[in-house]
Amino acid sequence: MKRKNTGHCHGRSLRSPTVASTLANSAVRFGRDEDGSMSYMAVACSLVMMVFGGIGIDLIHTELERTKLQNTLDRAVLAAADLDQELDPEGVVTDFMDKMGMGGSLTSVSVDEGLNYRIVTADGRMAMPSNFMKLIGVDTLQADGLAQATERFNKVEISMVLDISGSMESNQKMARLKSAAGTFIDTLLNDSTEDLVSISLVPYSEHVNAGPEILSYLDVNWRHGYSHCIEMPDPIFDEAALDYSIEYDQMQHFQWNYNGYSNDRSDTVCPRYDYERITAFSQDGTALKSQISKFQPRAGTSIFMGMKWATALLDPSTRQIASGMIADGTVDAVFEGRPVDYDDQEVLKTVVLMTDGQHDRSNRIQDWAYNSESEYAHWERYNLWYYLRRYVNSYQHSQFYYQKYNASTGDRLLDNICDAAKEQGIIVWGIGFEVSDHGADVMRNCASSPAHFFRVEGVEIEDAFSTIAHTLNQLRLTQ
Repeated sequence: MKRKNTGHCHGRSLRSPTVASTLANSAVRFGRDEDGSMSYMAVACSLVMMVFGGIGIDLIHTELERTKLQNTLDRAVLAAADLDQELDPEGVVTDFMDKMGMGGSLTSVSVDEGLNYRIVTADGRMAMPSNFMKLIGVDTLQADGLAQATERFNKVEISMVLDISGSMESNQKMARLKSAAGTFIDTLLNDSTEDLVSISLVPYSEHVNAGPEILSYLDVNWRHGYSHCIEMPDPIFDEAALDYSIEYDQMQHFQWNYNGYSNDRSDTVCPRYDYERITAFSQDGTALKSQISKFQPRAGTSIFMGMKWATALLDPSTRQIASGMIADGTVDAVFEGRPVDYDDQEVLKTVVLMTDGQHDRSNRIQDWAYNSESEYAHWERYNLWYYLRRYVNSYQHSQFYYQKYNASTGDRLLDNICDAAKEQGIIVWGIGFEVSDHGADVMRNCASSPAHFFRVEGVEIEDAFSTIAHTLNQLRLTQ
């Protein structure tokens, strides 16, 4: 039996969908679909990042050019401020910038100079076209630079302490010292430092000959006129100052020489010759170098004694000695008031302490054999060991002398006086010239810091003195 066609199939219409309804349905589905909804945001963010990335590139390029400009200005003013160069400082800066291809960037140069200083200031400016920042209306970028350099000779008080002991005879050490010390003096004493730098030269071996003029200001128990050293009690090495309240014993005048084969008396424990005396508060470079040129290696090594005198000549306690020497005409009147107080910010106080060895024993004649004018004269006529070997039984030799210092005592006293100097703000430089490890350690400990100590061999001593001299005349970037 056939069914009647009703126009429906399982309840669905057999009509085809229209174009309009299809588009409407698609729009609804698209509106409800969350897939890819961030695409527009990603595109927008990418555009923003590209803009800011381009700005960053412009800024980095500008900073690189600014750094190049600043570095070039720094080097230019440093070269121009150097007091050793005689060219026009402004011309030096201009020439430096031109040769670096940045002449057009220099906007101004100013020079302020006087007797002991030179200050050079330079400004620079560079303009660069922008690449990406044009998008936000910035067509050009600008880099600025400012540099200032100063070289200044402050007033300087120097104690130059030189080892002239017997070991300086070997390996051309004395000749090399003389050359290095001469270079040091030439660097610090010249027309540009006139009346600003004073040097006290302190030669030392087994003792220090202060000379009759300096010692005339102290209370000394004078015994003879052959040489001019004084004995210092151990507590004296605990402070930088000289003590005027005590009476000092004059050092015995004799020569200690174990071999006793000759009656040589040129190598006395207290250095006996005029050129071995302290020269205090001097700016006469020619005279100082002439004195150094006469040095001869003699006797043993008492570094602590040289350091004590060096420190005292920087201490205000010796101002009365300087004033007296000015009145006597042996020190320039311009140095009235030196040594200045430690808190004087315009004056640098420094010790340059040089040795080629280390502390050893130092002996004295027993008092019973050195207590009258005839005995003083006797030991002036005789080398101690020459006399003992010829006129005294060997078992009696030890009765004539005693040991006043040994190596450990010398190290201790040096350590004390170095500490006293550094506590007062004195800069201590140490030069160990072909020294042993122990000698190097002692000198390094004395110096203001490990950087202030030089351990050198041979011709390196020239570099050490030169470095110290140029450091004292320091070139520094100030801005």
